[in-house]
Amino acid sequence: MQSLLLTVTLFVLVAVLQAQDDLPFLSEDKNFSGTWYLKATVKDLNSTEWKNPKEEFPFVVRALENGNMEVMAVSMYNGECLQIDILLEKTEKPGQYSAFWDTNLMYIYELPVMDHYIFYSECQIFEQKVYAGELIGKDPTENHEALEEFKKFVQQKGFPPENIIVPEQRDTCFPKDHFAALQKCKP
Repeated sequence: MQSLLLTVTLFVLVAVLQAQDDLPFLSEDKNFSGTWYLKATVKDLNSTEWKNPKEEFPFVVRALENGNMEVMAVSMYNGECLQIDILLEKTEKPGQYSAFWDTNLMYIYELPVMDHYIFYSECQIFEQKVYAGELIGKDPTENHEALEEFKKFVQQKGFPPENIIVPEQRDTCFPKDHFAALQKCKP
């Protein structure tokens, strides 16, 4: 009887350990506030099924009370710059946040590379689950070590490696009509 109990306990322990991710979640004592840069992204959709972000702009994270965070990002959509404010609400699970009325669950993983993290999200869109991963860092320059860690994460989660996109970093978003307007202003 004891050997049966021991065997079952070992199987459960092995299953739990295999199910855990290799990377730690964002530590509660870390101050995550500040300016961040999206350095790489991946989705489980084929790249032909969604529009690739060709360029990215810095985004700002602000820590709120109760462990919640506010993300303020700028994105280019149809030639216009749009500011997007997202509230990430801390859940009971470590490293897990919810957004958009619980239709998006986000996990923040800490990489062994200083000032680099992975946002991993599960999003419910029209009765379909979409999974995405994003490598973020405090510095806009490419970090090969962080990118390699991201690629390992992508492989572990089962994303097609060809879906990884490394966007071009931009400091500021200018609407497409901005340059035409500047041309008109010349004497």
